Amino acid sequence: MGVESAQPTPAATAEQAQDLIDAARYDELEDVVALFSAGVPLDSADSQGRTALHMASANGHLAVVEYLIQNGANVNSTNLEKNTPLHWACLNGHTEV
Repeated sequence: MGVESAQPTPAATAEQAQDLIDAARYDELEDVVALFSAGVPLDSADSQGRTALHMASANGHLAVVEYLIQNGANVNSTNLEKNTPLHWACLNGHTEV
């Protein structure tokens, strides 16, 4: 009594994960916020292991990157090629990220 059991974070569907990744890729911060608010985990990944943070970093979308990190996105997540979001930012010349 008085103790609530923790609810597991629901996994995103493949479509929800892709929507989040695409929103980050195309610098659609409002969509990223809405999807996260709707319960889509920020570390949702596509079939290549890419997350929203990978895509925002690769494309230099600083506001999206900051939002994702401030809300707990894993900065050390790796895709299937073992690249982190920071690798992608650097490879694409986005040193501001």
